[in-house]
Amino acid sequence: MALAKISGENRRSKSILFLICCVLAGIFPHLIDPTKNLIPSITLAFFLGGYGLRVVLRDRRENYQLQNEEISKEKEFLETLPKVDVLVAARDEENVIERLVARLVSIEYPEDKLSIWIIDDGSLDNTPKLLKELSQNFNNLNVLSRSRMSGGGKSGALNSVLAKTDGEWLFILDADAQLQSNVLLRAIKLAIKGGWSAVQLRKAVVNCEFNQLAAFQAMEMAMDAVIQRGRLSSGGVAELRGNGQLVNRKILESCGGFNEKTITDDLDLSFRFLLTRAPIVIMWDPPVQEEAVESISALFRQRERWAEGGLQRFFDYWPLLISKRLTNLKKLDLACFFLLQYVLPVVSCIDFILSIILSRMPLYWPLSLVALSISSLAFWKGCGKNSEGPKLPSPNVINILGATIYLAHWFIIIPLVVLKMSLYSKKLVWAKTNHVGL
Repeated sequence: MALAKISGENRRSKSILFLICCVLAGIFPHLIDPTKNLIPSITLAFFLGGYGLRVVLRDRRENYQLQNEEISKEKEFLETLPKVDVLVAARDEENVIERLVARLVSIEYPEDKLSIWIIDDGSLDNTPKLLKELSQNFNNLNVLSRSRMSGGGKSGALNSVLAKTDGEWLFILDADAQLQSNVLLRAIKLAIKGGWSAVQLRKAVVNCEFNQLAAFQAMEMAMDAVIQRGRLSSGGVAELRGNGQLVNRKILESCGGFNEKTITDDLDLSFRFLLTRAPIVIMWDPPVQEEAVESISALFRQRERWAEGGLQRFFDYWPLLISKRLTNLKKLDLACFFLLQYVLPVVSCIDFILSIILSRMPLYWPLSLVALSISSLAFWKGCGKNSEGPKLPSPNVINILGATIYLAHWFIIIPLVVLKMSLYSKKLVWAKTNHVGL
């Protein structure tokens, strides 16, 4: 099965089947002998808890870290740098576009080997006007405009510029990205010397001190980086995160470019790279900085999109994920991740509803407790690391407890998304996060 031919068909029927399986799994323990009804959850807790603990402990500071980061003195390396195209898909970004361009033109990289492209995807605010003015001031800034109705979401915007670029590597950023001037040099060095096909920068939050919700998101991103790096060092899978991803152009083209049938281009592309046997690495420092959403409603909208896109890729690619394209370690990693990230919240929801109806204790609490405990350990480890980006929240007991409780929002969002995917056919729209320019 060719990757380019995967079109995301029958997602609704697959969602229904997934929901039915989760309902049966949630009901099953309630049908067996009360003296044995905790066995399924305890068994899964040992298995998945052992996996999660191994992943978190496998992430170490020295993993995937360049031994010598003083690149400016490496004359031979600087002379052989590949050409890079910086790509940004922007829609209604008047609050951040000027700051973004200022950051991009200050990137430390040979001018003749760096090209900056911003795709104005049918903006209705002052973004087009600002980009026109900026392009007159900076020679290596290129602006491509397309209609708001062009379709394909962010993937469509990125695909529209590929034919106009010729860089060996593509550095993809969001419009609210803030980054150190030497980050591209360091990412390119890591990619080339490590033999990686893509480098994902750790994501950091610039407004983590705005409120507690933003602080928890900062902790969540640090936790995510710990888990991704731990999965990779355990023989598993690391994933792209959209903002701050450096990808090899030839590999991107070999797996069909950006998928315009998905709402999360980064998660989908992660599986395409995986199935093309193109390894992705997570670089801890320096991170790419972005804005955290500052309200519960905005958080839920953002996480619903992430949850749906995450499930879409498993539904789309599952025949290839269980094929001989992947090693057994990668299959095990994906299975454990799928169970913890997507199955557990839905099964726990069914279990909780049944416990209320039957007036008894939920039966999957051991597994949920272990999963949240592993997350707490990852919070502690991630926030305890040194960071070249914004200062991470202190990994004290209060912050870790609060962040762990904050993670419970996935136990609400995932079941709701699965239900929506089962009931309604999805119409692809670019549901972008609003940026205020912090």
